[in-house]
Amino acid sequence: MDINIALAALAALSQETRLRAFRLLVQAGPEGLPAGEISEALGIPHNSLSFHLGHLERAGLATARREGRSIIYSANFPFMQEIVGYLAENCCSAEFVRVRKEARSKKSLIELTPCCGPKGKRS
Repeated sequence: MDINIALAALAALSQETRLRAFRLLVQAGPEGLPAGEISEALGIPHNSLSFHLGHLERAGLATARREGRSIIYSANFPFMQEIVGYLAENCCSAEFVRVRKEARSKKSLIELTPCCGPKGKRS
């Protein structure tokens, strides 16, 4: 991953409203949420939320699709996995980050294993 792409994504997440919105999208899963529901859940006016969701979309962290009169936003899970992998790629343990599908819920899980410290402790 190019460092400028990572910087843009991390910069987008460094603002409270965008981080809260992104976490909500992650919780919603691949089906995403309509902009109105995000606005209500976060208590943010639609026009302000639109500004922040645009930042997430331009940074590659979210996608938007139109369904009828609604715009549905979703977290860009493959890109999120790339960012996490990029942050951990030079770790001393090749198995530090693992992404797997949970069979029961069909959700992707990102597992961080202990790394670079005494056994059983994260550093």
